[in-house]
Amino acid sequence: MLGALAALVIFTAAGVLLFSGFLLVISAIGQKPVAIETDSFAVFDLSANITDGPPMVDFSALTGNRPEVLQLRALTKGIRAAATDDRIKGILIIGSLRPSGYGSGYAALWEVRSALLDFKRSQKPIKAYLTNASTRDYFLASVADDVALDPYGMIFMPGLASESMFFANAFKKYGIGVQVTRVGKYKSAIEPFVREELSPESREQSEKLLGDVWRELLGEIGASRGRNAEQLQTLVDREGLFRAEVALKAGLVDRVVYRDVVLDELKTATGVVGSSEPFKQINLANYLSLAPKTRGNSSQRVAVVYAEGEIVDGEGEVGLIGGDDFSRELRRLRENRDVKAIVLRVNSPGGSAAASEMIQREMRLTAKVKPVVVSMGSYAASGGYWISTFSDRIFAEPTTITGSIGVFGVFFDVRQLAGDFGVTFDRVKTGKFADAFTISRPKTEAELTLIQNSVDWIYDQFVGKVVESRKLKREFVEEIAQGRVWSGTEALQLGLVDELGGLDAAIEFAAAKAKLGDGYSVSEYPRKKDLGEAFAEMLERLRPAGARLGVYDGMLARLEAEMKVLRSFNDPQGLYLRMPVTISIQ
Repeated sequence: MLGALAALVIFTAAGVLLFSGFLLVISAIGQKPVAIETDSFAVFDLSANITDGPPMVDFSALTGNRPEVLQLRALTKGIRAAATDDRIKGILIIGSLRPSGYGSGYAALWEVRSALLDFKRSQKPIKAYLTNASTRDYFLASVADDVALDPYGMIFMPGLASESMFFANAFKKYGIGVQVTRVGKYKSAIEPFVREELSPESREQSEKLLGDVWRELLGEIGASRGRNAEQLQTLVDREGLFRAEVALKAGLVDRVVYRDVVLDELKTATGVVGSSEPFKQINLANYLSLAPKTRGNSSQRVAVVYAEGEIVDGEGEVGLIGGDDFSRELRRLRENRDVKAIVLRVNSPGGSAAASEMIQREMRLTAKVKPVVVSMGSYAASGGYWISTFSDRIFAEPTTITGSIGVFGVFFDVRQLAGDFGVTFDRVKTGKFADAFTISRPKTEAELTLIQNSVDWIYDQFVGKVVESRKLKREFVEEIAQGRVWSGTEALQLGLVDELGGLDAAIEFAAAKAKLGDGYSVSEYPRKKDLGEAFAEMLERLRPAGARLGVYDGMLARLEAEMKVLRSFNDPQGLYLRMPVTISIQ
């Protein structure tokens, strides 16, 4: 049996390798080498998910398609490199973003937009051609010198919304009991499990947060389109969905034309008018690998460490931040003499309290021997804020969601559900609280009191850490804590962050703090992805694109995301530092 099993494993592995090799050969047939011609336009196809960390495995060579994942730092570096590249004549923005997980958040898009604004200063044109553009798409495209919209296209910009999914009735229907403990009246992460609607406090903080983020977006869009925020708000409330002629009249676009008109203009601009060949171009995703690179001193490095996803106990997995694995990575970088400074890039809503403390401990130890700087992405809340506090400087974008200084515990029991199937439980124990964490029954009042004491203690520790690290008065921190989330702009005013700026600004500060001059290099961590996950992603890439677009699949994807949150609740003590599950801005 063992021999047969070993043969099966070997056969399966060989089959995967042969299949991958076959795809690689097929994709290479007929493909031209990628090159940059003089007077080319860099085509920025938004049809991707922009993530903070780099894709661990790139299967674009196997599928023959452009990557569906673009890394933020590589993207902004490429855009800025194109500004000084004599071969690049301009940038063309097309397509529509495909946000997934914690990717393509407004803080990340803010950094991309800043890079596009830097490109404009080179006096090279940015053109945008839109078909059906979301608010995210238009936020980037509005920076263009020439924004064109398809005659049958539309701009979907009705404002921001955050819709919550509640499971209390479903749990009740299927006999799953839920008990919670928490500190902080705004700590609403547990509400989906015990309520049927938003609490007044949760509604209050969500309205404030969305209002702050929306105001920042309107300000940036208005500055590019010659409108003030009040004028744009009036347009949004009157129209919401802007058809082509309405968008033109409102000044959101410069013209309404078909795609072929724009393509002909680009052929003229790149010197191939009258030719059957397309205009001179290079996909920005390909340009990233061909753009001129500056090489620094490998013994003078700034390490950028990506903390992206929920924080969980143990090793974690792809898309999650495992406390054991992540703290081990920080410890290794702390002991590496070539690494002179560390930038922690946080894009996390938080998670396990124990894992968050494990990571923060390594951050504090590292800060004693070399500069440690934090760059906050779209989310750096609760546990994401816990791991950020003890650093030399915290950078955030205006639209970063941060704060959420609070603690909760959530506990499920399946006694009724099991009973419906004829399953019962019995036990023996040697102590009053020996079975306190069983899921076979609800917690007793004494057990809940015991757990609440732990929640209160961790909250007190959280507040104390913020007081110590941020040099704030305890009374003030207790006032702004309570589990409440804040925008990056608000967090700066409250003293929770030090400066508004992106990842590049954080890297430059860290290098200056370490006195590295201009000759340093930047390394990114983590680098590798689990083979099984990588192969699963390849199979997903091979699925027909249309199979992922239906309403039914959309609902399944949302349910899967919500269930992933439940799976991340693996703290041994059942205690969590997590921002509200409901703050997902659409």
